[in-house]
Amino acid sequence: MSTLSHERRCDEIVAQTDLLRSTIAGADLTTPVPSCPDWNTGQLLRHLGGGQRWAARIVRDRAQEPIPDDHFRDLSPYANEEPDVVGPWLSEGAAMLADALRSAGPDADVWTPVPNSRSAFYARRFTHETLIHRADATLALGAEFVADPEVAEDAFDEWLELGALPVMLEYNPGVRELLGPGRTLHFHATDGDGEWVVDLTGDLITWRRGHEKCTVAVRGPLTELLLVLYRRHSTEGVEVLGDAKLLDFYLERVSFG
Repeated sequence: MSTLSHERRCDEIVAQTDLLRSTIAGADLTTPVPSCPDWNTGQLLRHLGGGQRWAARIVRDRAQEPIPDDHFRDLSPYANEEPDVVGPWLSEGAAMLADALRSAGPDADVWTPVPNSRSAFYARRFTHETLIHRADATLALGAEFVADPEVAEDAFDEWLELGALPVMLEYNPGVRELLGPGRTLHFHATDGDGEWVVDLTGDLITWRRGHEKCTVAVRGPLTELLLVLYRRHSTEGVEVLGDAKLLDFYLERVSFG
């Protein structure tokens, strides 16, 4: 089981950004991003870099309430970006966030969008925000995306953990429709030891690591499983055994952001 340290996550924010920057070198950033259909590649990069700066400010200032985020939500001014401009800007933002998180440590008291969190939330969230948006850009530009197994396992854990928070039932009441008897999902990475069970049979969504017989099982390489979980790929690259409609229903309803 992989659980990344706070320091490793700080490092990964920079490392994943560096990988993304190398991917966009010389690329046409007006290329549309199919997995983020409202954006082209340059707008995706501005969204990510703006989010990193937003989180850096929250951590650095020990903010106790949300701060404005319009600068990385309205992306209309960034339709014609160039790699030589946006690349260094991305790296600068990643470094700012990593430095703020290292200085704060994992337990600094700051506002987070989910209950009972600390600065560690931003280290983990932006490790995987950067990872998945790297996937978005890489796939849009026609290149191969591969995730480090330890990072991908932590990303899988985080997605399931956030999706199972009770507060998500308040943010999105439609998630309650997932709950019911006999509804369990098993995700199995065929290129490692990562296995996860999602249990929808109780009053809340729960999840655990392990191998169990479930209503639906999804098997495939870890990177592909992660992209399916994040709805970046269809299920064509994985094996689905059992109730495929339950898998589709789960993927449709469990999201955040």
